[in-house]
Amino acid sequence: MSGVDGAPYVAPVPWFALPARLAVLLSGRGSNFEALSDACAHGDLPARIALVMADRADAAGLEKARARGLRAQVEERRPGEARAAYEERLAGHLVDAGTDLVCLAGFMRVLSPDFVARFERRIVNVHPSLLPAFPGLEAQKQALEHGVKVAGATVHLVDAGTDTGPIAGQDAVAVLPGDDAESLSARILVAEHRLYPATVGRLLAGGWTVSGRRLTFPG
Repeated sequence: MSGVDGAPYVAPVPWFALPARLAVLLSGRGSNFEALSDACAHGDLPARIALVMADRADAAGLEKARARGLRAQVEERRPGEARAAYEERLAGHLVDAGTDLVCLAGFMRVLSPDFVARFERRIVNVHPSLLPAFPGLEAQKQALEHGVKVAGATVHLVDAGTDTGPIAGQDAVAVLPGDDAESLSARILVAEHRLYPATVGRLLAGGWTVSGRRLTFPG
């Protein structure tokens, strides 16, 4: 994630010509897609959504995107298809849409290092924990099982690992007595909807630095 020979990487200012073109990848209901779309529509995010793509035909987020008049399509992995071939088709759609930034919003596939390298520093994800605690699936359940008092949400750049990329933003959510995975998830989701568009906006502004795994915004 750093620059050549390990030197810090500094994002140009502006990072992209604004409004930036976002592609949202999802697998389910698409509530974080809606948060991003609303922020674009209200002028809170200097971007527009150029593509919504799902790996499942029954993903509810697709219909939400179509209802907003956005380009939405399914790209499922075919039976027996090699991962590289599937990801090549995904990448083709992203390039065709002129994508500046890829926003993962509940996309339930782990992207290969080759795919991530192709869009280095241009893929972001939102995760329902305060990373590096509780990466991967069922983060809220993991948090409750560990008895933490504070959970939350994280927006990070995607690297070759699982939820290991440089952290761009976090929001804490208190764990309440009597919480179960469902109730905690619901409150974290509210934080995600606030945090994701705000952090994407800071990333689009450029000027931030990545040194190792540390991402620092100017000022």
